[in-house]
Amino acid sequence: MFTKEEIILTIIMAGESIIGILANGYIGLIFWIDSVKKKKIPSFNYILTNLAVSRICLLFIIVVGDIVLILYPDFYENVKLVIVLSVFWIFTNYSSLWFATCLNVFYLLKIANFSSPLFLWLKWRIDRATFWILLLGLAVCSLSSCLTAIPNFYKDSYGFTEHQRNVTEMFHVSEIEYLDPSDFFNLLAIVPIAVSLISFFLLILSLWRHIKQMKLNASGWRDPSTEAHITAMKNVTSFLFLLFLYYGACLLVTYSNLMRGNIVSGLGKIIEILYPTGHSLILIIGNSKLKQAFVRILRCGGGVRGTACLM
Repeated sequence: MFTKEEIILTIIMAGESIIGILANGYIGLIFWIDSVKKKKIPSFNYILTNLAVSRICLLFIIVVGDIVLILYPDFYENVKLVIVLSVFWIFTNYSSLWFATCLNVFYLLKIANFSSPLFLWLKWRIDRATFWILLLGLAVCSLSSCLTAIPNFYKDSYGFTEHQRNVTEMFHVSEIEYLDPSDFFNLLAIVPIAVSLISFFLLILSLWRHIKQMKLNASGWRDPSTEAHITAMKNVTSFLFLLFLYYGACLLVTYSNLMRGNIVSGLGKIIEILYPTGHSLILIIGNSKLKQAFVRILRCGGGVRGTACLM
């Protein structure tokens, strides 16, 4: 029987998930329509569409895991099925992280100004650079998922199933007492995080140099380039802040489940869902195309009619 606090936390999680799926679905729809109109897929549209799809899948996996845990707790006695869910969680989690990192790199190459030959080379080849970053990210996601699945299936086949597992431990931190070599591969998540941090600091440096140049020219500093720098920095900052909260919440959920702390686990899951939901909402607020499309939908009355107004 659920307590009143657990019911409230579940309702909040469900509301967050619905908002997140709708927000990401909206982002994907708008940029897909825009690509259809242009009869080509610009890099920015491609990145945001894939980011939205990966976050919808991530939210879906999180919600499905929680629902199955509540309604069918015996389901997790089948370790192989749990491993399958775990692999999907790792793939969607890492792909979402890489797509967001690629978006941060795109902001940097599109907005910042540096005289470095390497930076200029990448800036002139921004479409190719983002493509290879996306391809590298997908390769890492696929490899990390395989390295997680194969050793665990092997261990299960050779009699290591006596270790208790639940969905949270499988999704976040293994409860198995021996060292899993695939755990080292999970450290590759540091790579996209480091790239995002570098992009953030380079944007700060570019903005500082731009403002300094504007002051030397005795002109106002609130020009379009400055505004673009500030908007990009807000998006990258919000991403990094929510990402660190997300991984902190993953650890909180894991250890609270080990100690059977249901309330703490529920709070951790609320913070988890805040990452794929909150950052997407911030992207909508900070993007003029998304805001204008939303206003047109409201004026047309929403629903199918509102979508038709966008075409």
